[in-house]
Amino acid sequence: MTTQTNDIIAQAVQAADTAVAAIQAATNAEELESLRVAHLGKKGSITILLRGMKDVPADQKGAVGQAVNAAKQRATEAIEQQKKSLASSGAPTAKNAIDVSMPGIRTLNGKRHPISSTIEEIKSIMIGLGFHYDDYPEIETEFNNFDGLNTPEWHPARDMHDTFYTESGRVMRTHTTAFQMHALRNYGTPPIRAITGGRCYRCDTIDASHYPVFHQIDAIAIDKNISFADLKWTLYELASSLFGDDIKLQFRPSFFPFTTPSAEVDVLFKGSWLEILGSGMMRPEVLQAGGLDPEQWQGFAFGIGADRVAMIRHGIDDIRHLYDNEEAFLRQF
Repeated sequence: MTTQTNDIIAQAVQAADTAVAAIQAATNAEELESLRVAHLGKKGSITILLRGMKDVPADQKGAVGQAVNAAKQRATEAIEQQKKSLASSGAPTAKNAIDVSMPGIRTLNGKRHPISSTIEEIKSIMIGLGFHYDDYPEIETEFNNFDGLNTPEWHPARDMHDTFYTESGRVMRTHTTAFQMHALRNYGTPPIRAITGGRCYRCDTIDASHYPVFHQIDAIAIDKNISFADLKWTLYELASSLFGDDIKLQFRPSFFPFTTPSAEVDVLFKGSWLEILGSGMMRPEVLQAGGLDPEQWQGFAFGIGADRVAMIRHGIDDIRHLYDNEEAFLRQF
């Protein structure tokens, strides 16, 4: 590894050591929140290291990403542990502290929606693994949404009862996989590590597990020597960061027009297998549509449902709760 890479890894370890020591010495909730912002906020010491990933050589991003993510995980766990310690010791917290000089009015603080916080966490993990994030349009061409992804004209997904079309003939993207055509054109010659996320739209009947608007994170990795083993490693790293190191994954053979071989992936959560994403190796037709020679390049792709991940992590049993804008529900997060 280069001197620059070793320096960043060393900085990550030092930043974690400093953060944990300060967090463990915190005596109240306000001090603990200040430390969280100082180390994990937008301009925090560990967050800055994550942003520096763009300058790390491509073949060393994995090692650096693991080190920075480990630092973030150590600081996060220290904060949660100190919260419990302060609560058990009876130290004043934001919830039980009383200022008798203030009027008896409940103060409401704005917080991230559980879907937004889930998307941000997935983005952070993937950026730590060396992927570059960009936003892409929600209104797409049929080529980007279907043709470039090897979806034939007769495919039922293209029918009006499945897809929203605009008056001009464009498509409300049915999946963030549509970003692949943009990424292949924008990034040019591989290696490419790219992700995006956001809203998708389908003509679904609303029930406990379906909604016409939902959120996805999609990723692609393209290089000369990428295999299904690389895909599995990446998904294990993502899943363990989201659900814990002891998480179990199940890969089930599946079919997608844009990948082969393809697999749907389930996590074992509270005794049940729950599907969270679809994945596979990019088809030659997709690489060709994006201007790459499939004889020279290969890649993997996957798309993960952010709504489903948020439901699993927070024990939400009805997707409609995420969109009803009910204050009592949102206040829990």
